[in-house]
Amino acid sequence: MIPILRHQKVRNILLQALFVAVVLVVVIGGWRNAQQALSSQNVVSGFGFLQKSTGWDVNFSLLPASPNDPYWWFFVIGIVNTLFLGTLGLVLATLIGGLVGIARTSSNELLQLLGRLYVDFFRNIPLILQVFFWYALVTNLPSPRNAIDFGPLVLSNRGVYMPALNVGGWHVLTAAAAALAAVALPLWLRTTRRLATPPEQRGALVWGVLAAGLLLAAAILLLGRTPDGPLIDAPQLQGLNLRGGLRVSPEFSALLVAIGIYGGAYIGEIVRGGFKAVGKGQTEAAHSLGLSPWQTFSRIRLPLALRAMLPILANQYVWLIKATTLGIAVGFTDFFMIVAVTINQSGQTLEAIAILMGGFLVINLSIAAVFNRINRAIALKGNQLRS
Repeated sequence: MIPILRHQKVRNILLQALFVAVVLVVVIGGWRNAQQALSSQNVVSGFGFLQKSTGWDVNFSLLPASPNDPYWWFFVIGIVNTLFLGTLGLVLATLIGGLVGIARTSSNELLQLLGRLYVDFFRNIPLILQVFFWYALVTNLPSPRNAIDFGPLVLSNRGVYMPALNVGGWHVLTAAAAALAAVALPLWLRTTRRLATPPEQRGALVWGVLAAGLLLAAAILLLGRTPDGPLIDAPQLQGLNLRGGLRVSPEFSALLVAIGIYGGAYIGEIVRGGFKAVGKGQTEAAHSLGLSPWQTFSRIRLPLALRAMLPILANQYVWLIKATTLGIAVGFTDFFMIVAVTINQSGQTLEAIAILMGGFLVINLSIAAVFNRINRAIALKGNQLRS
């Protein structure tokens, strides 16, 4: 045997490289066979269609869109719509699930019963049925002339209207990116421990970065204000329809509520399991040290429960992002619907499905990577466990 092959690590690397090479050969061979089969049927293959105009429009888009835009821009619109719906759905599901999980672990029997009924009811109804129910409910609301005023919200069968900043779409996206960076950067610096400042100055620096990012986001919004209207545009009845403000379409409303409520039932069980994983000894020790119930919860139970929740919570988040594809059932133009319409219009089935698979693969792997990084950052080290 060659001396270098006597090392187990070298053999493992060679075997892995051989496996990857075999997979690539199989994939490339299958792709060439598919191209030859399509060519024999006079079907054009390749990704050249991405530069062609679509000729159709979308009913919901955070970015400017017109029928003259190319297919690649519509794919970008679909990805942005999916991320927007998924992010809001995850936030809503996390809030609901946190409240349900805390209720199920409380000492109040009524809260325990309500939490258990919520989980048993919503978790056992298929998500697509809940989407249809909420969509039917929203579309059967009164007409705009008889709309329901619910505080700043106006509910009608045309959608949910709310006051909005009179700011251009690109400025809103840029401001949201700045605010997200202002929140993510301090968290990343704290978890990676790359701040070279003393501990007593570290908190002030983190808060300074956060404040600077939020001020930058506010400045972007002010600069993007359109001059021909007030800063805050409120919906008003004009004729037979509501004008002004922000309109949330019935499709988006139904999907957001369904994902939030359905996902909240599962996340509630994850939260309950995380709190149950915290031993009673830690809570009793906190009480013996004179900590208040809130201090015991925020400093002992919650940090330890988060360590138990995160791995399962990451899987649930990935699943909920994939659940946004149900938007095609009610006509919401997410990434999946854009791909489906593209296949019908252009006939580029393999290419469009490959783009769809690659897009969701990148999104879900990114979520998993973020949670894995957070999980490693907050994991208890060996010396911490011994102490």
